[in-house]
Amino acid sequence: MEVAERTRVDLPPHVPDEFDVFVNGVRQRRDVDYEVLGRSLVFPRAIVQEGRLGFWRWLSIWLGIAGTYRGHETVDVVYESGGRRGVVTGLVPQPIEDL
Repeated sequence: MEVAERTRVDLPPHVPDEFDVFVNGVRQRRDVDYEVLGRSLVFPRAIVQEGRLGFWRWLSIWLGIAGTYRGHETVDVVYESGGRRGVVTGLVPQPIEDL
């Protein structure tokens, strides 16, 4: 049995209930591309982030031997509070393991 991988992204406490979500700069649609559960966004797919690069990987990039070609998606939230627009970037996606 294959289980679909889902991803959770927790919202910071200062983000109000009304906001827009972007993945790699592309606007996402609520209840289509993600759903809101409490103070978390749940995506029905994996949101991929490269993670930390090790010493040898950094050295090979610096020397021009290799590039970084791994997937890396960013999740950003845009909101308005007190008449000012705010943006939260670099939200950390966490995989959800279904039982």
